[in-house]
Amino acid sequence: MSVVHGLANELSAEMRAVLLRAERELGPQPDPTLLSPEEGRAQCERTNERNNVNLPPLARAKDIVVAANTELGSPACRMRVLVPHDAGIGALLFVHGGGFAFCSPETHERCARVLANEIKLPVLVPDYRLAPEHAFPAGMHDVIACLRAAFTATVEAGVSAGPILICGDSAGANLALAAIMHEMAAERPIPSGALLFYGTFGADFTTQSYGRFADGPGLTRGKMQRYWNWYCADENARHNPLAAPLQADDNVLRALPPLYLMAAGIDPLLSDTLLLADRLKAIGRSDPLSVVPGVTHGFLQNTNELAAAREALAAAGEAARGMIRGGQ
Repeated sequence: MSVVHGLANELSAEMRAVLLRAERELGPQPDPTLLSPEEGRAQCERTNERNNVNLPPLARAKDIVVAANTELGSPACRMRVLVPHDAGIGALLFVHGGGFAFCSPETHERCARVLANEIKLPVLVPDYRLAPEHAFPAGMHDVIACLRAAFTATVEAGVSAGPILICGDSAGANLALAAIMHEMAAERPIPSGALLFYGTFGADFTTQSYGRFADGPGLTRGKMQRYWNWYCADENARHNPLAAPLQADDNVLRALPPLYLMAAGIDPLLSDTLLLADRLKAIGRSDPLSVVPGVTHGFLQNTNELAAAREALAAAGEAARGMIRGGQ
């Protein structure tokens, strides 16, 4: 069955063409959540190679190692550093998605480079530990360790002291938001703002979008259920806001820095973003929300082919610049 089954009329013409082209070039691909974690990761790395060509030029691109953090129990963590030309002071920590289990700085490098050039800030991409071998809260602790390192300007990272922002897509948006909440509770420095792209913020698989887009295309309800079983199998632990940020109380949400929420119009996770936006609005916040119509979960990986992805990252870049101006 084609990847565009049942939703051909809802997909934008460009998104449909992108999906069909990938289907032709890659051929049938097994569900990675039904493979071993190692096989699933290898498949995700391989299938994302086609998204990471014609990389936008940068002033520097290199890896550094963030030292182990004994307080958090986080081991040494590799972090990809992407520095654009004419970079400003500060940095953006970009937490890649992949269901808490897959993907890497390499699978998301083009997306991160585009964002670096839009914001004119260095982008730091942690290679955090993945589930199921490292379930909640391991990956979050690695992200927190890298966030703390971002606040410590280092020559090695090529980052000058200045505003720190955080960003994440899908599971990465969950980890980014959880990292902020953790550091708020610890009374440590927090980012000046966060960009959250089609995030998974809860484990309720009965939402409207989980029902409507249960079978994809691309991300499905079954895949998300398996991702959550790998990341946080204990259903009681899913009531912890650091695992599922929608569980946070209003006082925590009220204290968050400015957020920019972006969702895909055809995505099982759409309701997660809408629910978070509703919670924020109900407590008097005015965080902007953008729902990009006609595109699927993960569309920001397609900046080579998809104008909507480039336009969405340009809008996110403008939001990030506003956060920096507002924090000065």
